[in-house]
Amino acid sequence: MTIDPEQERARLTESYSHQTDGELEQIATQSDGLSDVAIEALRSEMAKRGLTQDLLIEEPDADVIEPEFRNLIVVRSFWNLLEAELAKGALDAAGIECFLFDDNMIRMDWFNANAIGGVKLRVDPQNADAANQILDECAANVPVADEPDSGA
Repeated sequence: MTIDPEQERARLTESYSHQTDGELEQIATQSDGLSDVAIEALRSEMAKRGLTQDLLIEEPDADVIEPEFRNLIVVRSFWNLLEAELAKGALDAAGIECFLFDDNMIRMDWFNANAIGGVKLRVDPQNADAANQILDECAANVPVADEPDSGA
């Protein structure tokens, strides 16, 4: 059964008009459980009586986290997931917040690396120079693999 909003508004307006100021203020303190129509009718009745509507101001939920858009830039791309994880670890250890992009796609099927351009390591633009310097230092410290002896 669907409730007609206009009928509900009329019913609530009638109900609120018969309540005392204290009862209306009590309802307002528990307004988080009210429907939009009920809040609208309650606000209207409280405004008629000149009651404060501070209790009906909707406060953002503390549990709800607003997504934050960050303009991250790519500082390196890796074909090898292990190398990407090591580079991320180096930046994390240096206190630079960084993120790997497309790493899950490559974990599922490493053949995707070519199609999507590898695993991208991204940082905030203000951290790009420091991140590049750290990654360059790490690359310079990687030992060169010994060549196998050719049958001595």
